[in-house]
Amino acid sequence: MVAYRVLIGLAGLMGAAGVALAAASAHGADASRLASASAMLLFHATAMLATVALLARGLLHGGIGLVAAFGFVIGAALFAGDLTLRQYAGHALFPYAAPTGGTVMILSWLAVSVAAVAARK
Repeated sequence: MVAYRVLIGLAGLMGAAGVALAAASAHGADASRLASASAMLLFHATAMLATVALLARGLLHGGIGLVAAFGFVIGAALFAGDLTLRQYAGHALFPYAAPTGGTVMILSWLAVSVAAVAARK
């Protein structure tokens, strides 16, 4: 399915960005924001891959599982993007971007739970 391949590609990009931000945080002064951004990208890239694998095996409800996986992308991008922009540009992506991203990630995790319960037997 095309959506699965898109998600796998996005997970790869998120993983690469997460490693790059981890390196930047290790070599920069006062770079705790970058470490947090890195962690969110790396954790949720892995979560996306796992979600796609579960979807492909039929262990998650298709529609809900896809919403969860794309929610991981959107949430992690908002969260990490905001923290990275604050670090390098000195301003936010937009007001409440990081908390919005965090909320989207939380809701995506809950959607994974619902997708598991709602999956066809």
